[in-house]
Amino acid sequence: MERHSLAKLMRWVGRIIGLAAAGFFLTFLVGEAIGEALSEDGGTLNTAGVLLASLSVVALVSCILSWWRERLAGILLVLVAIALGIQIGVLAGQNHFLIWLTIGFPYLLAGGLLISAWWLERKAA
Repeated sequence: MERHSLAKLMRWVGRIIGLAAAGFFLTFLVGEAIGEALSEDGGTLNTAGVLLASLSVVALVSCILSWWRERLAGILLVLVAIALGIQIGVLAGQNHFLIWLTIGFPYLLAGGLLISAWWLERKAA
């Protein structure tokens, strides 16, 4: 498989994984927000929820940005994965690697694929 074809495949797989992960994560956050709003005490705004919502918005924007700026989108997705790892470690009091694997690893994988596709395209040119 030539470099251009491999880069194109990596780019598409990275976009699909990133969008699926962002959509999955955003669905949970919207459900949590609705549950908090419908609770008896009216819900409270906590810092962890705001941070997770911000990370999911950055991930979604990165996935959209991947159509024009692969390297920047890949870097942002890797940073989201790292931030989620830190967030999980701080909230849980210890490093819960399995939780991060389900939530953060897809962003790391998508970011790595986008950066690798950018690098292959650049090297082929």
